[in-house]
Amino acid sequence: MRVIIIGAGVAGLSIGWRLLQAGAEVVVLERAQPGHGATWASAGMIAVTGENGDAETPDAQFARYSGLLWPAFAAEIEAASGRKIAFRTDGALMTASNEAAAASFAVRAAASGGKVKFLSSAEAREFEPLLAPDIMGALYDPSEAQVDNRALGAALAAAFVRAGGELLANETVVRFRIAEDRVTGAVSPFATYHGDAFILAAGAWTTRIDALPPDAMPPVVPVKGEMIALAPPNADALPKRIVWGNEVYLVPRHDQLFVGATLSREGFDTSTTDGAANWLQSHAAGVMPALSEWEIAEHWAGLRPGSPDNLPILGETALKGLFVASGQFRNGILFAPAIAEALSSLVLGRAPPYSIAAFDPNRFRDQALLAKAGATG
Repeated sequence: MRVIIIGAGVAGLSIGWRLLQAGAEVVVLERAQPGHGATWASAGMIAVTGENGDAETPDAQFARYSGLLWPAFAAEIEAASGRKIAFRTDGALMTASNEAAAASFAVRAAASGGKVKFLSSAEAREFEPLLAPDIMGALYDPSEAQVDNRALGAALAAAFVRAGGELLANETVVRFRIAEDRVTGAVSPFATYHGDAFILAAGAWTTRIDALPPDAMPPVVPVKGEMIALAPPNADALPKRIVWGNEVYLVPRHDQLFVGATLSREGFDTSTTDGAANWLQSHAAGVMPALSEWEIAEHWAGLRPGSPDNLPILGETALKGLFVASGQFRNGILFAPAIAEALSSLVLGRAPPYSIAAFDPNRFRDQALLAKAGATG
C-alpha cells in the first residue's frame, strides 16, 4: 500500500512512521520544513489536567488516553531516531487567584482518589518559591509532562526516514486529482504523487488545497497564538515544573521560561506584536512577580488548526481514500501518539484501538452541502 501524507508536523510524521512500521510505503510532502509549523511554535506540554481539567467530553477522554501512551511513545522515538526529545514528567501546578477557585481545586483533589493534590498557598510556594504571595492555593498534578517540541519534530523526521519513508520539504500540495469519488493524486508545482490513500495533516493550512468538494473539505480554521521566552538572571531561578494561572502557562525549557499563549483568529498572519509580548509578560508576572524583570529572549507566533466545534477532525472524508488528521487546536503534541495509532489503523482497514467516532470529519457534511446549495441556489 502506498500512502501520501500532506504535512510533516507531529501528526503527519507520527502517522507516517506508524504506517511504515506496518509495512506501507509512505511519502510525506511538506510545504516548508518538517516540524516547523505548529509543532515548532508550541510549548510541548502534555497537559491532560491543565487543558481539560476533570471534563468528560470526547476530547478530554481522548487526551487522557493519549497521555497514557506518551512515555512509551517518547522512548520509542528516541530509540528509533537516535535523538533526545527531553520527555519528562515533572508535574504541573494550576494556581488559584481567589477563594472560589481554591475551594473548587480542593473539591477536585478530594474526589480524585489521590491523583491530584490541593496545596495551600504556603505549600504551593514551597514547590515554586517564585509564586506570588497572594495566591490562594494550587492544584498539583504529578503526572503532567512535557517534551521539547522542537527536538520532537526533528526526531520524528529522523525516525520516519530511518524507517524507509520519503520526506520531501518545500513541496507544497496545491490540489488533488479526483476520479469517481476517489482521490487519485496530490499535485505540487513540480510533480503529481499517486497513492492508494492520502492523509491531510497540514494543520492550519488544511483548507489551502484546491479541487476538494465542499462535503470533503474539513472546515479547519487557523488560530493564531503568540508566545515569548523569558531569560532568567540565572538558571537556578527557573521554576521546576509547568505552572498555570492568570490566563497564561509557564513552561521551563532548558535555560528559558516559555510563556503562552495569546489566541486570535486573524487568518494566516504570523506576525508578532509588542502588545502581545507585553500582555504575556505582565500576566506571567501576575503569577510570579519576579518575571516582570526578566528579559524577553524570544518572541514568536504560530497557527493552530481549529474546528467549528473545537473537536479534532480525524478519519476518512466523504472521498474514498482521503483521510484527515487536523483540528487538534492546542493539543497537537498531547494527541500525537493516539492520532498516529488511530489514523494508521483506519488507513490499513483496521478498527482503531480507541474509538474516534466523535471526531468523524463527516459530521460537518450536511452543513457543507447546505452551504453549497445556498451558494448555487
